[in-house]
Formats: sequence, structure tokens, C-alpha cells
Amino acid sequence: MKNSVFYFLFLISTVFGVAQEQKMSTAEITAFKNAVNTVAKNTKSLTTDFVQYKHMDFLSKDIETSGKMAFKTPGMLLWQYTKPYQYSVIFKNNKIAINDAGKKSEMNVGNSKMFAKLNKLIVGSVSGDMFDENEFTISYFKSAEHTITKLLPKDAALKKYIKQMELYFDKKANMVSQVKMIEPSGDYTTIVFKNKVANAQVSDSVFTN
Repeated sequence: MKNSVFYFLFLISTVFGVAQEQKMSTAEITAFKNAVNTVAKNTKSLTTDFVQYKHMDFLSKDIETSGKMAFKTPGMLLWQYTKPYQYSVIFKNNKIAINDAGKKSEMNVGNSKMFAKLNKLIVGSVSGDMFDENEFTISYFKSAEHTITKLLPKDAALKKYIKQMELYFDKKANMVSQVKMIEPSGDYTTIVFKNKVANAQVSDSVFTN
């Protein structure tokens, strides 16, 4: 059960066009963080499609999957893979509910400090609320299209699963548009969000397994 959840979490993790990244100045970082925090606080719900690319060195081609995501405060999150397989995970009320092509299971996040950290990590990557310097060493960069944050976990247990996490923010909307999770092995997963809709009405029933 734990292995399947960790495997899923690895899949929730983008780099297209990272050339010419430049480090941000202190003033730029402050302005960026303030803008993102404002957007995150004002985002009560978010729905989006996504395309995911899993890169493994021993494969000649990345594994491509796609699906939908829904987020609603305070902390309800649905990841639903629709192609090429059916798989969904719901984070709600401090629990993780999994539906693997009709096979359902549930676990309490509170029973595991690690799952609690990963749950916070995933919700934060969606909302953009990821500036916890107690948990991460964070560096800030900019390119023509994105503002980029690179996060190195400080927690020893988390480092076993995540070497680095990168969030790509759309400069106009100050919202996460791409996420990349790099594993200690060097393999990585990239997710590109598309067709985002913020603050539309999202029923609680969406977050039912």
C-alpha cells in the first residue's frame, strides 16, 4: 500500500525551455513571493487538465499520461489519470483515498509524518504556497516565460524520495504552470497544466472516492 502511494506521489511532479535562466535579485524575489502569496490566498478552487511525462534513463521515450486535477480549499485535492489508464487519488480530511480502476483503498495521512509532508508538498505545488524555508532550501530564477523556484528538501527522509522539486510559474498569472520532480536516481517526472479555471464552483462530490 505504501509503495503504491509513494509511486503515485513520484508521478505528481517540467522543464521545457529552461535555457537562459537567470538568478533573481532580492527585490525581485520579494515582489514575486508577495504576488504568488496573494494569488494563492485568493484562489479558493482550481481545475485543470494536465499532461505528464515520466523520464527514465533506460527508456528511449518518456512515458506520457494525462488527466484532470481539481483543488478546493481547505486542502481538498483530486488527481485523476484518464489516459492510458484509470487511476485517481483524493486528499481530503487528512486522508488519502485511491481508486485504481475500481479497486478502492484509503489511508490516514496523520499516521505517517512522511505522508503528511508529501501531502503538504503536493497541495503546495498546486496552490503555489511553497516558500517554507524550514522545509526547503529555495533558489529563484527567471526566464523569458517563467519564474522558477527550485526546492531542495532539508528533511532526511524526504530526500530519499525527492532530490529536487522545480515549480514554473506563469509570469502573468503568478500561478504554477509546470512542475518537475527529480528523484535521487536522476529520473524525473514533468507535468504541464493546461486549461486552468480558478475560483469556479467545484462541488464537494468531486472529492469522493
